[in-house]
Amino acid sequence: KLSASSARCRAACPRNLPGIEQDEGVGARVRRSIGRPEVARLDPFLLLDEFRGSAPAGFPDHPHRGFETVTYVLEGAVRHEDFLGNQGVIRPGDLQWMTAGRGIVHCEMPHGEVECRGLQLWVNLPRTDKMCEPAYQDLRSSDIPSRSQGGVTVRVIAGESLGAKSPVFTRTPTLYLDVTVQPGVHAAGAAGLERIHIRAERPGRVRQQRAGASSARRTRPCCWTAPARLCGWPPVTGAAAACRFVLIAGRPLGEPVEQWGPFVMCSKAELLQAKEDYRNGRNGFERAPGWASF
Repeated sequence: KLSASSARCRAACPRNLPGIEQDEGVGARVRRSIGRPEVARLDPFLLLDEFRGSAPAGFPDHPHRGFETVTYVLEGAVRHEDFLGNQGVIRPGDLQWMTAGRGIVHCEMPHGEVECRGLQLWVNLPRTDKMCEPAYQDLRSSDIPSRSQGGVTVRVIAGESLGAKSPVFTRTPTLYLDVTVQPGVHAAGAAGLERIHIRAERPGRVRQQRAGASSARRTRPCCWTAPARLCGWPPVTGAAAACRFVLIAGRPLGEPVEQWGPFVMCSKAELLQAKEDYRNGRNGFERAPGWASF
C-alpha cells in the first residue's frame, strides 16, 4: 500500500523535477534526479543518476551493502570489477543488475576512447534480503526484449510490457522500461505498480490528466514522479523528433531506511554494524582489506 494518504499523493502529482548536475566519483559528472534534498528517496528507489565521463575519470573502488545497483549504458562503455573476481565491460544498451546484499567492493570506470553515458538506479532491498549473498544479472543489449506497437517501441529492462517480459529477477518488484515514441504518436499506459518515475531523454510532451483537468509540458532532461495508482502512465505525444524516456516503477517497501553513503540498512544499529564490518573486513567484507581493482 502507499505510505502517503491519497490527498497527499494527489497534491504531489505530478512533480516535475529537473535533474541537478554535480560532481561524483573522481572527475565524473552526474545529473541526479533521486537522492538529493528535494527527493532524498522515492520508496523503493534510493538514487537515480545520469552519469557521464571519460577515462581517467570514473567511480574507483567503493563498497555497497543493503541494496541493488542497476546500470544501463546509453553511450560508450563502462568497465566493472569487484573483489569477488567478477569483471567485464558494459556496452551501449547493456544492463547490469547488481545485488550488493551483505557486501560488495567494486569499481566502475569509463572504458575506451569514447565518453560513456548511462543511468544508474539504486533499488532498496527489503530487510529480509539485505544480507543475502551478492549476485549479478547481466543482459547484453540483444538479450533485452523489445516490442513495437503503433509507433511506440518499448525495451523491457525489468518487468513486463506489450507482452514482452524481462528475464531479470527483481527482489523488490520493479518495472523499468526504455520507451521511444515516434513523432506525432500518442501513447498511454499503466505502470501496474504503485510508484512511477519518468526521466525524459528526448523532446516530447508529457500530458497529465486528473480530476477533470489536464496539463502538458515539453520534456527536457528531467524526472517526473507520481503515485501510479492514482495517475497511471501519463499520456505522451511525440514532438517533431522522437520522444525517448525511461519509465521506472516500484512497489514501496514501507520499511525504515538508515543510510550512510553506500550502506543502506533499516536501523542505526545495522548501519553501524555495516561500517564496522567494512572497516574490519568481516561479515561479507573479508576480501576488502588490501584489495584493489585494475
